[in-house]
Amino acid sequence: MSGTAILCSGQGSQGPHMFDLVAAEPAAAPIFAAAAHALAGQDPRELARQGGDVIHRNHIAQVLCCAQALAAWAVLGTSTPRPLTIAGYSAGEVPAWVVAGLIAAPTAFDLVTRRAALMDAETHEPSGLAAIVGLTRDVIDGVCRLHKLDVAIVNGPAHFIVGGHVADIDAALAEAAGRGASRAVRLPIGVASHTPALRRASEQFAGLLRDDVQVGARLPPGVRLISGIDGAPVRDIGNGLAKLAAQISTTVNWAACMEACRGARPTRILELGPGDALARMMSECAPDIRVHSVADFRTVDGVRRWMEEAS
Repeated sequence: MSGTAILCSGQGSQGPHMFDLVAAEPAAAPIFAAAAHALAGQDPRELARQGGDVIHRNHIAQVLCCAQALAAWAVLGTSTPRPLTIAGYSAGEVPAWVVAGLIAAPTAFDLVTRRAALMDAETHEPSGLAAIVGLTRDVIDGVCRLHKLDVAIVNGPAHFIVGGHVADIDAALAEAAGRGASRAVRLPIGVASHTPALRRASEQFAGLLRDDVQVGARLPPGVRLISGIDGAPVRDIGNGLAKLAAQISTTVNWAACMEACRGARPTRILELGPGDALARMMSECAPDIRVHSVADFRTVDGVRRWMEEAS
């Protein structure tokens, strides 16, 4: 076992304290400046501290999640043991490409801003995502067919995120609870990410990626980047970009991503946040590997010490 797996989080866990760990770190200053530019001059740290519904609005949430991952990486990246395996969950997949060295941070903020705008433009009715835990895939598929929803993310054999119109989601959650789901709740996300409803957004985002990312780029030595929709390593950049665009309207197989990270046999796995949802899922998938989120620590030195101790 050697190296580190890095997990870049998606939306849902933004909060007033999400940037506390790295807010005052000089290495993170350029990231916060780039994020502020994407937020029309609003400092992401101040915006997060305000809390409330605004930080869960899609066009703001995607920028905040990108800023969280990249600010943490700007501070911790140079001291993180190699080799690296990198995976991004939902909106976290764009910053994952930055961590992998394939996209520059300013470009990433431009991309997530336009990604959010494309998704919002294709959302014509109140829509969103919901988590259903404790039911098997065949039952989930039946619930989705009945209520005109789609499976957005597969987190495990009995842990799914479904997406669609809000009215349909509420009816499906009631049915799922009646069928014995241990958890059936709406998530603070206002678009039906990773469902066919956003197919046009995928097509448009593919064009943006072709314009902004060098298809001939190469991953640095010792870096493995995992594709969100199937858990496969990105070997061809053009194919990887096509999957990154398709991800907007295609089911994310996070269970396969976790298996890919576990299979790389890293010494440690670190979630960059916000929150610790990925770390908790990863701990269940790989109980033999040391896993933490930056959200588990009070100081940057604490994160570094943990990484050293895990060696």
